[in-house]
Amino acid sequence: MTGKRSAISDDGDKGGDLRRRDPGSWPPLRGDYSLGDPDSRIAVVTLASHLMAKGSAIWGPCKTENLGVEKVVANLISNTNIRFLLICGDESKGHLPGDSIIALHKNGIDADGRIIGSRGAIPFIENLPKEAIERFQRQVELIDRIGLVDEGEIEGIVREHRSLSEPFPELPMEVVKKRAMRPREGASSGDAVFGEGVVLDASAWVVAEAIDGPAPS
Repeated sequence: MTGKRSAISDDGDKGGDLRRRDPGSWPPLRGDYSLGDPDSRIAVVTLASHLMAKGSAIWGPCKTENLGVEKVVANLISNTNIRFLLICGDESKGHLPGDSIIALHKNGIDADGRIIGSRGAIPFIENLPKEAIERFQRQVELIDRIGLVDEGEIEGIVREHRSLSEPFPELPMEVVKKRAMRPREGASSGDAVFGEGVVLDASAWVVAEAIDGPAPS
């Protein structure tokens, strides 16, 4: 790990771009999750388990202590209605994303982007600016129920919190990385090619059309 982080931003200058949420565009990042009520005050991360959490704004697994955690944070801070995050389900062995989320919320990251206090194997945040992490710490309260897999109990916690508190009193923060599209020949080992001219840029979280020659600035 180099510890060098790329700011995820629409304008290329600021760490995060604040905007009013378009209900049809939330959440900004795709993933393995289910959407519920976007006005609910609670989101649910089920770690390595696939569980239902009806009544929450969004729920789904998170199996990695780096990119997975980054996506969770980015999606939560783009919806000011979400004030609680229930962490439940079984931990992903070795990766420990639940432990990493808790450590990130409590301690933040060091100068190299490592989540302070995380016991995960590679707990580095490389695609979120400091402002996004601070926003996550201020906006969301964590409910640590790692190991809980009883869907009835999970839904009970959701019911208890779905109408608690007021929306966070700042504009939604969207941290959307705009990275120059790379030529097909420049794809990294983490990328995938889908037919002629289409590359999945794993680091930028987008599928883009490959181009010939230097990437545009």
